[in-house]
Amino acid sequence: MDFLDIHTHKVATQNGVISIQSLSLTQDIFLALPKTKPISVGLHPWFAKIEHLDQQMKYLSVVANQINVKQIGECGLDRLRGENLENQIIILEKQIELAEKIRKPLILHCVKCFAELIEIKDRLRVKVPMIIHGFNKNEELGKQLLDKGFILSFGLTILKENSGAAKLIQTTSNFFLETDDADISIEEIYRAAAILKKCTVDELKARIFTDWNKLNLI
Repeated sequence: MDFLDIHTHKVATQNGVISIQSLSLTQDIFLALPKTKPISVGLHPWFAKIEHLDQQMKYLSVVANQINVKQIGECGLDRLRGENLENQIIILEKQIELAEKIRKPLILHCVKCFAELIEIKDRLRVKVPMIIHGFNKNEELGKQLLDKGFILSFGLTILKENSGAAKLIQTTSNFFLETDDADISIEEIYRAAAILKKCTVDELKARIFTDWNKLNLI
């Protein structure tokens, strides 16, 4: 059984690994998107501009229907970078609306905006899966997000002893694994997660693929 890397910025493919490459649209570059390779496509809060939103959403609404587009994003909120938070929320909510319409999961970037993200999920009553990628905060926040129905994806941080991610992974089975932009293989991350879960790598792969197939909404 292959490894699933739910979120990566690496272009290269690897035998035995299904990687979902994250691609961001910018105001002046409409990408020639791959037609078969698994990808996610969205408006990243670092780069999205409110003045280009209508044009970008028209394009995103078309390409998001490609069968190989597995997730919308990464999209989200970032208090430290990008547009002001009010505009970021508008941009995110447009992408949530699209994800709900075409029934595809959201892959989310969140920096110091978890309260806002929870509020949006509650207010809009979002039904599609909302996956927070690269979660590296404390265990308490992670549990709060899980209780609110978010799914967490862990990466390099689980290799750090006593990190919030390493603690969380021992008490939940509601997670995915990713490389993001880290210089590490997905196999290493699975091995670390399997040790924390006290299971085999094959058992972990089987559980993650089962959960991934449940998210295959279309």
